[in-house]
Amino acid sequence: MLAHEPAIRLGASLGLLILLLALERLIPWRRDRPLGIRRWPGNVGLAVAGALLLRALMPAAAIGAAFWAEARGIGLLPALGAPGWLAVPLSVILLDLLIYWQHRVTHAVPLLWRLHRVHHADPELDATSALRFHPLEILLSMALKAAAVVALGAPPVAVLAFEVLLNGTALFNHAAIRLPPRLERALRLVLVTPDMHRTHHSEVPAETDSCFGFCLPWWDRLFGSYRAAPAAGAGVVIGIANWREAGRQGFFALLAQPFRRG
Repeated sequence: MLAHEPAIRLGASLGLLILLLALERLIPWRRDRPLGIRRWPGNVGLAVAGALLLRALMPAAAIGAAFWAEARGIGLLPALGAPGWLAVPLSVILLDLLIYWQHRVTHAVPLLWRLHRVHHADPELDATSALRFHPLEILLSMALKAAAVVALGAPPVAVLAFEVLLNGTALFNHAAIRLPPRLERALRLVLVTPDMHRTHHSEVPAETDSCFGFCLPWWDRLFGSYRAAPAAGAGVVIGIANWREAGRQGFFALLAQPFRRG
């Protein structure tokens, strides 16, 4: 299975992306989407550029770091003699905690925010918004994950499970779908839901700086960054005021955005 890791990740992500885009037509969160699919080339283009940059500079990525550490017996979990049944779920949970704090830091450090702002500058939300990260941010995030994987001595299968889970939940919680309220409340106990994550994409700064989780919802509650919903409710305005124009949503404009002032 691990030998086919790139195909597993790509297949799972593409399958879920297609399913969610179909559900956005069947159970839409909003019907007023002025730009709609005109945003997709920029969003998808960033994901492709990020993947190519990783392939060029970090071809083995986080799972390669896991194999490297495993071959040498490096990391906290091997040092503690943690059995596989414990090491795998614990690695997934701790890596998700890392991504939570990484996300908070990108909002707090101005230079990192310039990169991450590309994601928040999307004036609408749908599943393709989960692909919209600047290639430099993707590279920095992968370098951090690889370092954490080595430090933990995370098993390769745990890293694969985490990457699939992270990509899948990011697609899910950016999707423009409307879940039944009872289902949404139940899911929110174990996953970051679309309604929860939309708060994070509000134009209101205090709401943007909340709900940082991508997969597990527990960290926001534990560390005081949880907000149940945006103050405007279903009328929440998505994005960043200075970056909503259609002319700023193209691939090259998004690549250049971190180097431009608002």
